[in-house]
Amino acid sequence: MPTTTETKTAMGQRLRELRLQRGLQQSEVARQLDISPPYLSLIEKGKRSVQLPILLRALELYGLSMEAFMASLGGGRVDDSLAQLLDEPLLRSLELNEDDLRGLSAEPKIVTTITALFNLYKNTRQQLDNVLLSLEERERGDGHGNLRFDYHPFDEVTDFLERHRNYFPSLEARADEVRTRCGLPERVTAADLERALESELGVRVVRADDGAGSVIRRWDDASRTLTVSRRMVDLRLKFQLAHTLGLQLFAAEQLHAPIVEGYAVQHEETPKLIKIHLANYFAGALLLPYARFFEEVTRTRYDVEQLAQLFESSYETVAHRMCNLSDPKRRGVPMHFLRVDVAGNISKRYSADGFRFPHHDGSCPKRCVHLAFLTPHVIRRQYSQFPDGTTYFEFAKVVAEPRGGALARGTAYSIGLGCHAEDARHLAYADDRPFVDPKRMAIPVGTTCRFCERTDCNMRSAPSYKYAFRVDEGVKKDNFFSPIVSDDVTEEDPAKRRKRKALRTLR
Repeated sequence: MPTTTETKTAMGQRLRELRLQRGLQQSEVARQLDISPPYLSLIEKGKRSVQLPILLRALELYGLSMEAFMASLGGGRVDDSLAQLLDEPLLRSLELNEDDLRGLSAEPKIVTTITALFNLYKNTRQQLDNVLLSLEERERGDGHGNLRFDYHPFDEVTDFLERHRNYFPSLEARADEVRTRCGLPERVTAADLERALESELGVRVVRADDGAGSVIRRWDDASRTLTVSRRMVDLRLKFQLAHTLGLQLFAAEQLHAPIVEGYAVQHEETPKLIKIHLANYFAGALLLPYARFFEEVTRTRYDVEQLAQLFESSYETVAHRMCNLSDPKRRGVPMHFLRVDVAGNISKRYSADGFRFPHHDGSCPKRCVHLAFLTPHVIRRQYSQFPDGTTYFEFAKVVAEPRGGALARGTAYSIGLGCHAEDARHLAYADDRPFVDPKRMAIPVGTTCRFCERTDCNMRSAPSYKYAFRVDEGVKKDNFFSPIVSDDVTEEDPAKRRKRKALRTLR
């Protein structure tokens, strides 16, 4: 019987065949399906499962019915679909006997329909993981009429960046022009940027004590004066000066206007946040010019620490800049980025590789970005495998900045980066960890406890919504919140034993 991976591959290959038969470009199909071309490419290569809404839109575009599509995948697919259906966590307790299974297997159309309906239901449940995360599934409305309580301005900014693949060529070009015009060296200093601000934009930079407050940068438009905190270290000061240069160019040239034009938002704060993020992007492009940075990233094989020393930038700035390498002519490895604090709160996130982040419900404690706090002076590395089989190589490092002699008064973050396991060969951090034994090497992880399908995780902090809540005083698992499923209970009823045997055979 074909495995789930084989089925995923067969579906992806068939979708690719249908596209090519109709002479359609991948980019055009991706646009009509409301997904990115890289994501469609992963589906067609069998590296991503196709969600039902996307599949339905694709079949509508290709003019093919669901029944015809399933039939075109080859013999035995109905049984395979049924096996996958019965293997779903929520259906493991179905009261099905051998006659029921035989009857279902004899009705291909019923199996196809049931499978499609269940996948639709499952897709809806998965959306709860982000509490209706993506606006790509629904219309935005007028921006206020159907506001979702969970969808924050920061979520809108993340969606905006991912829609553009976190790459803005106009900002790259303008940053290069500024570097050339101002004669900025490869290793830019704060003094270089101060001179650029004064010569290009008439901005005066003043250093001042910040007292008991936490303001590190303040702009006065009337006097065109930028006041910065004396306590800022040079690496941070450089970024704030480059950021200000970007903001002033936006004000003078409306450089950001064409980028955000036509992007509908639900929150009035979102446009300002996007502008700030674009100014951050400009700062990264100014300090780490794309061509040179890409060359060194390739040479060092994504060695963040070495790059930080080479460009005299912070670890976080370099890590974040790695997620901007989406120039079609010089494209980097698709990566995801996140910054978390000791409590596990995610304050920055970006995904170019299909990675799904939790929203407002805690992250998986088994991921290396959290475990890095246990070894703060060492780069933590691991392969992380999600319940659907998707595996990523991830590495993380803790960056800390004490204040007043105490870390509690300062900051401590874990900066995490990752990519698909098959891309790990491009990273220096994976040289001594070739992915040769997935079962032994991959750490089972989830998105968040509330939506994790794993039944035997020993670090659960909450029960999963994917299982019915069940209490059995005769069964104790090593974690109180681990769901009790049928395989955990010994049944003496012969009928139930036959049912379990039939399910295992079908799987």
